[in-house]
Amino acid sequence: MSAEMSISEHINELRSRTLHIVLSIIVITIFSMSFGIRTFELSSSLLFYYPYPDPLNNIAVQITSYMKDTLLPSQVKLIQTAPGQAFFSQIYISVLIGIVCSMPIIVKEIFGFISPAIDKQRRMKVGIVNVSIIPTISLFIFGIIFSYVLIIPFTLNFLYSYGQAIGVETFFNISDFISFVLQFLLAFGIAFELPVLMYTISLTGIIDARFWRNKFRYAVIVFVIFGAVITPDGSGITMWLVAGPMILLYLLGMIFIKRKEDNKNKGIITTEEEEE
Repeated sequence: MSAEMSISEHINELRSRTLHIVLSIIVITIFSMSFGIRTFELSSSLLFYYPYPDPLNNIAVQITSYMKDTLLPSQVKLIQTAPGQAFFSQIYISVLIGIVCSMPIIVKEIFGFISPAIDKQRRMKVGIVNVSIIPTISLFIFGIIFSYVLIIPFTLNFLYSYGQAIGVETFFNISDFISFVLQFLLAFGIAFELPVLMYTISLTGIIDARFWRNKFRYAVIVFVIFGAVITPDGSGITMWLVAGPMILLYLLGMIFIKRKEDNKNKGIITTEEEEE
């Protein structure tokens, strides 16, 4: 942020950018609650997908049905124990859709707010698309996919195997199911942003590669604690399924930061040699 701006101007800018993000999430959330996706067969091998007003079979309902079919173990039944649970579950799903689809705007506004703190020459060199939007969105989506494909199914099957072992009927309240899934999806989506966060902070010049290297052992402890908190079982297996990728992402961030500093130092040495 530029030094010429006052605190009130910073606050006003933050308020404006936050409003853009919130409005985007709200619009997409309402759309997800109001429209469903239908198919139109153009030919035997070509399908055309289009939105259609259908509040009872909206996008959130369709995604919930897909999650129920692909994530729940075959012996587990999804139930509703009180009126409104299914409805509010669709709201939660719609908000997640709003967050995911608004990621380009979220990243653009966040980077636009912090970019004045980055040296102008660096900002012009790296560009907003290369540093922020593309890697951030890609890592967020990859974190969600990683959680959905590997972590959530493994955790659900692991936990419900105990009930199957003693022969009890197993049910899953829809509110608990949606909360469980969203907890993992958002946690992994945000956790996978770690390399971009580290790299962006390093662009400000406040922290260098040596800092991240010296704090690695503490980062590992934090990741393990984080994995233990968000995983519901005490086996330690799912905890490391969470902590392991975060450690690798931390190392990846360190590599990119170190490479950036090495390239910068080479550029300085080359400039000095040319001047001589």
